[in-house]
Amino acid sequence: MATSAPGELIRSGRTALGIELGSTRIKACLVAADDPTTVLAVGSHEWENEYVDRLWTYSLDAVWSGLQAAYADLVADAQRRHDAAPTTLGAIGVSAMMHGYLAFDAAGEMLVPFRTWRNTNTGPAAAELSDLLGVNIPLRWSVAHLRQAVLDDEPHIARLAHVTTLAGHVHERLTGRRVLGVGDASGMFPIDSAAVDYDEDLVARFDGLAPGVIPPLRALLPEVLPAGADAGALTAAGAALLDPTGALQPGIPLCPPEGDAGTGMVATNAVAPRTGNVSAGTSIFAMVVLEHPLAHTHHELDLVTTPAGDPVAMVHCNNGASELAAWAGLFTRFSAASGTGLDGDAVFDVLFREALTGDADAGGLLAYNHLAGEPIAGLTEGRPLFVRTPDSSLTLANVMRAQLYGVFGTLALGMRVLDGEGVGLDRMFAHGGMFRTAGVAQRFLAAALDAPVAVGDTASEGGAWGIAVLAAYLVSPQAGGGLSTYLDETVFADAATTVADPDPADVAGFAAYLDRYRAGLAVEAAAVAALTVGR
Repeated sequence: MATSAPGELIRSGRTALGIELGSTRIKACLVAADDPTTVLAVGSHEWENEYVDRLWTYSLDAVWSGLQAAYADLVADAQRRHDAAPTTLGAIGVSAMMHGYLAFDAAGEMLVPFRTWRNTNTGPAAAELSDLLGVNIPLRWSVAHLRQAVLDDEPHIARLAHVTTLAGHVHERLTGRRVLGVGDASGMFPIDSAAVDYDEDLVARFDGLAPGVIPPLRALLPEVLPAGADAGALTAAGAALLDPTGALQPGIPLCPPEGDAGTGMVATNAVAPRTGNVSAGTSIFAMVVLEHPLAHTHHELDLVTTPAGDPVAMVHCNNGASELAAWAGLFTRFSAASGTGLDGDAVFDVLFREALTGDADAGGLLAYNHLAGEPIAGLTEGRPLFVRTPDSSLTLANVMRAQLYGVFGTLALGMRVLDGEGVGLDRMFAHGGMFRTAGVAQRFLAAALDAPVAVGDTASEGGAWGIAVLAAYLVSPQAGGGLSTYLDETVFADAATTVADPDPADVAGFAAYLDRYRAGLAVEAAAVAALTVGR
């Protein structure tokens, strides 16, 4: 544990700050640099993506106003709790939702609105690149967005000089360095884990597609760095961007910027082979660190890396807990209208615990959480659906169990593919807000995976804490043994976790649910074809 009082740690700058730009919240987390399990202050800012010209996006104005608001909220929390406000820090880390496309010209002017991971308009490019490169290139990967822009002969291609991710862009504005952590970079283009760099042979194949149309790929993409590498320092301009009050001083070192998948692995200590984690938020994805290469290419699986560069199989689903939250919001409003006035957290708790009393197969009910397209399910767009047959059992418990099962439905389809490859798992960790109600979502995920699922004390802090840990790792005297050893010995040595073993009845019930879920995808596809988005 940290040996100094929290206020003294903050005033002296012996801290590490992690900031993560998630899909619905920007979170900031301040920890003690010598003991990242000591969380000193937190801050957050809510935001939402926009659907503009049939593409999901966030404005850069919203990025910076949101970052400033989250940091200001953290400073206020530190002042309130410890009567201390930071003016300097030991280290900073920036993380954000992975993939997508931010394109800039040589002067740093953004050429088109930020295209996020949710967009599924890159089908032709992803298929072409998967065939050319011999590895699965998902629709959301940056290189798929880049190639699709070339195929569509978009006007901005003539001015294109740089492409990056959201974390990479924020880091560059703070430090002046155009770099990316290897985990985030692995969602831009395939990585050679031995070199901890873009795969040179695959880069050459890509460059052969359209020579002269765009700059060579290495000129376009950020430099790749592993966890613990020097990624620059906060400039005066960067300090003013993050903290317009002028209190925060420049010169603070930054760790390599990472994606939310990498910070999720760190937050759950799932960076060693045969470990894995599930992160549930607006999207949901599972990461499994591999012992050996996969035998086959699968469209359901991405090959990415840990922040240290080790190979990982990723099952990524565009749709996570947003539809579940919408249903909870419905009941929250009912509570208010009825005069009982339960707040949102209490409503979630009641509904989740009610789901425990439902039938193991959710009583024949089906819930599709597809607000956006879902490539694993073969869907280019989403239509949330709640479906039942006349003989199903429509109870509140079954409705909520179906909604919780629905969060894990597409994920389970992808995890079945990993099972077929014989991938071994010693432990699977879960994190995200839906796991705050103890023993519910965790139990149902164990049923979906038919494997034990652990949740730790850091589950609700998630990626913001994970990138704070990577920032602390940058300046830690214990970093020399490697990231996995640092996490085992310095961060998680005394961590408390709860483990849910799969219940046989739940496993059988979820399997029956998944059979119906797979068959019912035809209904979902028909809804996409028949129902137009917009009123």
